[in-house]
Amino acid sequence: MAPFHTAVNIKDNSSNGQHSHTGRIDPEWVVGAVPNGGYVLALLVQACVLHQAGTSHPDPIHVTAHYLRATAVSHFEIRVRNLRTGRGFTNLTADLYQQGVMIITTHQIFGVNASPPNYTNQTPGLTLAPPSSYARRIPLYTHPSTAVARPVRDVWGFQSYINIAPDPHILAKNAPDHPNRTHASTVGGDGLEWGAWFTFTDKDDKITNPALAFLVDIFTNLAGLLPPSERRGLGKSWFPTVVLSIEFKAPIPRSSSVHASRSVGLYSSGKFMNDGRHDAYVEVWTAPCNIGEGEEVAGWREKQVCLAIATQMAYIIPISVNLEKGRKNAAKL
Repeated sequence: MAPFHTAVNIKDNSSNGQHSHTGRIDPEWVVGAVPNGGYVLALLVQACVLHQAGTSHPDPIHVTAHYLRATAVSHFEIRVRNLRTGRGFTNLTADLYQQGVMIITTHQIFGVNASPPNYTNQTPGLTLAPPSSYARRIPLYTHPSTAVARPVRDVWGFQSYINIAPDPHILAKNAPDHPNRTHASTVGGDGLEWGAWFTFTDKDDKITNPALAFLVDIFTNLAGLLPPSERRGLGKSWFPTVVLSIEFKAPIPRSSSVHASRSVGLYSSGKFMNDGRHDAYVEVWTAPCNIGEGEEVAGWREKQVCLAIATQMAYIIPISVNLEKGRKNAAKL
């Protein structure tokens, strides 16, 4: 039982050219009885960060994870293998095992997460950022100093370590009478959206690359955003991730008067659901301060940076299945 920075501590057991990291999944970082998928992915990213430390490619650039089975609150081993090291990137696989069975497999690309150098006038390092009118700005309407934290899902075992303040302006876009709703003559459609400020409550926690793997999995998905009239018969549910991909967009800034060290802005959207299988798109942004702290200063938006974007495919399953999996896993241990 620990705050996030302690819950992702793992031990390097590499020897004889075999790269292995071990640890135990913390019992609080669960949804129902099953470890949170983003938290477990953070362990896999942490293993590769340790593996790449001291190399010319120390930063995660892209991670794709396939969740083959539900993890258990138990010991684990992560096996890392180098596939190829080139000039710009190193490709790795990192797989998580419990009781000798592969539970999650990942492909991770490492490099240097920084603005690319301008090698020549013919090959400039092109980056879209303010003040360009083509650059995306932080999509949250509120400032974290005035945001109000709300209770999170009661099945989140880690709720005492986080604060989340949803953005009411974004949630209002999901109303049945909002112009975003579609009809017979609509071309496309904007789906449903969610946004919030997030703060780790433990003052020793920090936004790190492994933490980003957890943060892209903290949002309210399509099923939770639908009004009751559109989700008749849906009881208390579990939303297990099947595939999750993350692109790490920018280096994490140092803590300063314009960038908080343990807070981020989260934005997500989803458009499709087929028999419970649904999509999610997530952005993680820097935050100017923690929830309920600091004050709004003119121009704060222009200084915020998108740290990561992610997509995932997930399912809707009754929470009873989650609890039963937790019971069966505990019986095996």
